[in-house]
Amino acid sequence: MSSLRTWIDQHRLLSFGAIAYAFTWTIQGALAYSGMEASWTHSILIGFGGFGPPIGAAVVIWASGGSLRTWVGQMFKWRIGVKWWALAIGLPFVILSLGVLLFVVAGGPIDLTEFESPFIYLFAMAWGTVWGGGQEDLGWRGFMLPILQDSYSALVSSAIVGVTWAAWHLPLFLNATTTHGGWPLSQQLLWMVSILAGSILWTWMYNSTGGSVLAVAVFHAGVNAMGIFHPADPAALVPNGVPDPWLNLLAEVTGALPLVVIALLLVVVYGSDRLANRDPPTPQDAGLPPETEAETVT
Repeated sequence: MSSLRTWIDQHRLLSFGAIAYAFTWTIQGALAYSGMEASWTHSILIGFGGFGPPIGAAVVIWASGGSLRTWVGQMFKWRIGVKWWALAIGLPFVILSLGVLLFVVAGGPIDLTEFESPFIYLFAMAWGTVWGGGQEDLGWRGFMLPILQDSYSALVSSAIVGVTWAAWHLPLFLNATTTHGGWPLSQQLLWMVSILAGSILWTWMYNSTGGSVLAVAVFHAGVNAMGIFHPADPAALVPNGVPDPWLNLLAEVTGALPLVVIALLLVVVYGSDRLANRDPPTPQDAGLPPETEAETVT
């Protein structure tokens, strides 16, 4: 056990990734293989599989003799100022509004006769923060990102996290009962672009708030939940139950473009080195002990 802990400590990122992927792919892969129909049970199990990244981070921190309390504490870091809470909660609405505007300008059909209840959005936000995506951020942003930023710029670190994060979703694309599994190839590629752009936005939020995973998780959940309020006309997008490929592609392109534009603006305004006006959190801020000279992070 001692030698295993030493190996994990000396290969922190590799160990983290291996555990995160193994946990998630085992659970979500089994669901895809089982053919279980979409249901609340299915959704809960998918969310449970999403705990691979925080479990991977927890194992590495434990093996390295770090502080799990410091690491988890990032999920409870709420004193970040009104400005950053306004951005974490309000920016998803800006992204949605820009996407809808582009959709309408490009000729996309909308239906303004029905809107979802705000309570549905609040539920989606709460669910998304703790179970439907936000739980991942304790691993990707609260652990992997600080280690990478110790050696690379914030932009390069965001790209590495983004690619790792995107590939980790593979079981969802292989499951016909999930949203990802029902997408055509064009939409899957656009999702990849969106997640890489989103990785930059999440890094900006994490670094700018001094390492608040809570703010990142809320922001993440808000962006995920925006689709609830997109006024695209469902009858036009899916006439007679058959998706219109061009209109759905238009909706995806116009939805992804605001994320890409905002990500580029953040790089221009804040610079690629930190993506913030302050020093980024360190591995020690994420609960890891300082490395010895003999250790190498791989």
